[in-house]
Amino acid sequence: MTNVDVHQHLWTPALVAALRSRGEPPFLDGWTLFLHGEAPYEIPPADHDVTRRAEQAAADGLGLALVSLSAPIGVEWLPAAEARPLLDAYHEGAAALPEPFGAWAAACVRDIDAKETAEVLDRGFAGLQLPANALADAAGYARCTPLLDLLEERDLPLFVHPGPAPGESEGPGWWPAMVPYVQQMHAAWFAFRAFGRARHPRLRVCFALLAGLAPLHGERFAARGDGAGSGVDPDVFVETSSYGPRAVDAIVRALGVDAVVQGSDRPYAEPPQHPGFGLGGAAAYAFRIANPRRLLTGRN
Repeated sequence: MTNVDVHQHLWTPALVAALRSRGEPPFLDGWTLFLHGEAPYEIPPADHDVTRRAEQAAADGLGLALVSLSAPIGVEWLPAAEARPLLDAYHEGAAALPEPFGAWAAACVRDIDAKETAEVLDRGFAGLQLPANALADAAGYARCTPLLDLLEERDLPLFVHPGPAPGESEGPGWWPAMVPYVQQMHAAWFAFRAFGRARHPRLRVCFALLAGLAPLHGERFAARGDGAGSGVDPDVFVETSSYGPRAVDAIVRALGVDAVVQGSDRPYAEPPQHPGFGLGGAAAYAFRIANPRRLLTGRN
């Protein structure tokens, strides 16, 4: 019986040091992040102060806050030899975080190594995060099958998060978050229906940022889709980061209250002031306690 936030980011000193050791994107110069095809991004150091973040989690009443590697920086898409030092640093730092933090594991999706990921999961990670643009089509599911098979074998969930958005440096700073990230989640939602579920019938999966609101296209899917898989999948969840009462209410109408879990995307967004998003105490309990428990454990 604990309040859960399934989506936060917290860069530990180990990950920061690993990013600063690089000379090619993704890398940090001080606290300035450089990525392929995006404008340099200034990171407030206080956002990744572990003590401060633990105090914030306590103030939010959280018993568990799951952190993940920031998939948009592109670590998972690097060649294995480049990705491994960054992944090792992330896992080392995340595994050492104090309560109430837990973490999602991460994996290279360019060069799949399920054995290496299994060893990481053995260290007690909640499940595995993969970038949405690695699971956007049939080829992506074919490539990532060894990782998803592993999750099914371990009865652990998948967290789908937006991946890199290269080539977006010409637009305003908010463009990646509002266009390519949302588009990736929309594609990933329907790709799971088309290619993922049949291949992985026991997999529990959570889509970040309400799956880019893709579930709201259910009526169009019913009219224009193939008629298969149009019902609600009890093992598919969406998390709420960056959205408010109107979007959450609409998603609940489309998927039901049991599909929504609380995610804040802190430090890039803040948790809602009203955890039930105006839908009442029962909804708040579902979003913060009951549904995350089913996502993470498969049990009611």
